[in-house]
Amino acid sequence: MNNNDQILEQLINVPHDSGSMEGLLKIPPYASALVLFAHGSGSSRFSPRNNFVANILNEVGLASLLIDLLSKKEDEIYQTRFDINLLAERLNKVVQWLTTQKLTKSLVIGLFGASTGAAAALHVAAKWPDSIKAVVSRGGRPDLAMNILEKVIAPTLLIVGGNDGMVIELNQAAYEKLNCPKKMNIIPHATHLFEEAGCLEEVAKQAKLWFNQYLQTN
Repeated sequence: MNNNDQILEQLINVPHDSGSMEGLLKIPPYASALVLFAHGSGSSRFSPRNNFVANILNEVGLASLLIDLLSKKEDEIYQTRFDINLLAERLNKVVQWLTTQKLTKSLVIGLFGASTGAAAALHVAAKWPDSIKAVVSRGGRPDLAMNILEKVIAPTLLIVGGNDGMVIELNQAAYEKLNCPKKMNIIPHATHLFEEAGCLEEVAKQAKLWFNQYLQTN
């Protein structure tokens, strides 16, 4: 599918205990699955990297939702940005919302997490084993979800930059604890943000293949 004009775009708000989370929902024609993006600390739904990946997924018929789990004020607080339980709680509310809305309740759900968002995504995958069908982590911190990794059954792909030093070791430790169908791909010469030429394109390609394999039903 190449015609972006056909994609339904909608700004949405998901309520939580102390406010609401704003996001951008994109649904291509005949979509049967949706990828929910969990951003990392200091990022937002305007992240150019996550938007790039989301657009690639939209082109192959996957819906996407990029949403701010934290408000601007909350994101300014270092401790809050690394509060995995809070991020997971907010992400959980988004999944609940998706399963009740007319436009999205019939869509199979996958999660794409970056940095601390990857830990939150894995927490939610463990909590919703029947609903979350695949997880992709980009430069993520799955080690921050170490206590629940054995409960994750959704096929999980860990993508790490070859020059991301300690994060490779942290991902390797998390990878060993996962009992689900899993894969860890190291992209040569990439640093944490995958800003090097061709690296983000490789992330999008790998995410597309993973989600197509485990989310697409037709």
